[in-house]
Amino acid sequence: MTQEPTTAPIPWTTIGMVVAWYGSNIGVLLLNKYLLTNYGFKYPIFLTLCHMTACTLFSYIAIALMKVVPLQTLKSKVQFAKISGLSVVFCFSVVCGNVSLRYLPVSFNQAIGATTPFFTAVFAFFIIKKREAWLTYTTLIPVVTGVIIASGGEPSFHLFGFIMCVTATAARALKSVLQEILLSSEGERLNSMNLLLYMAPIAVTCLLPATLMMEENVVGITIDLARKDVKLIWYLFFNSSLAYFVNLTNFLVTKHTSALTLQVLGNAKGAVAVVVSILIFKNPVSLMGMVGYALTVLGVILYSEAKKRYS
Repeated sequence: MTQEPTTAPIPWTTIGMVVAWYGSNIGVLLLNKYLLTNYGFKYPIFLTLCHMTACTLFSYIAIALMKVVPLQTLKSKVQFAKISGLSVVFCFSVVCGNVSLRYLPVSFNQAIGATTPFFTAVFAFFIIKKREAWLTYTTLIPVVTGVIIASGGEPSFHLFGFIMCVTATAARALKSVLQEILLSSEGERLNSMNLLLYMAPIAVTCLLPATLMMEENVVGITIDLARKDVKLIWYLFFNSSLAYFVNLTNFLVTKHTSALTLQVLGNAKGAVAVVVSILIFKNPVSLMGMVGYALTVLGVILYSEAKKRYS
């Protein structure tokens, strides 16, 4: 009598990491939306500056002091220049994403964000001449079609917000392709925690003059708002801390799960964020919008499967 193979139970630490990853990702997204829209804190560049400042501080504590991961030192000025370029694209994508949250509901924001594989495939094709199987490209059709359908059925559609969200999604995809090119050699490759350690302070130096020029007297306004409502300081602190923990938990989940599990969890995370945001903010949704989003998610799943099969 043959014994059925038993699957090892998932460790509680892994489950805890996944829950923390979901919580920090969805939490920072919803709190960004609350601050920029419901609370009336209309300074997305300054908010991103707070995020990057927290990432700089916490990255130093985690790597230099707590030794969560070994410190990887930069080997040359060329490597530093490459990371600086990545940092500019990275903070540009985060700013555009935060700007879009001022005008779009989280549910629609996530639907557009799900098209990242489309932009990644396009940039990879034109920049590094990376070609996929024709079936892989075919799976991108429902990804784009779904967003078009969702846009037509979105009750809270805002053109500027839509452009900002598409720009953020494209910039996020561009950053991943550039990272593959710029840090491709074994000696230059950094894990995500060390990459953030170097990128975050560069982002701060870019965002500080940008927020002072484009969001006039934002520091004074924030201090005045905090005097009237001290909770703002705690909102900004908690929100900025979550922005770092998104990166930390993403690193830990990647380390403790398989690539396939990460893909499944990533696809489900967007759907969970949509449901939670609708329950909290009670933004109107249409049947066409839900069908469009579902089609986009289906396309992303098919794309992941096709890439895995034909790579």
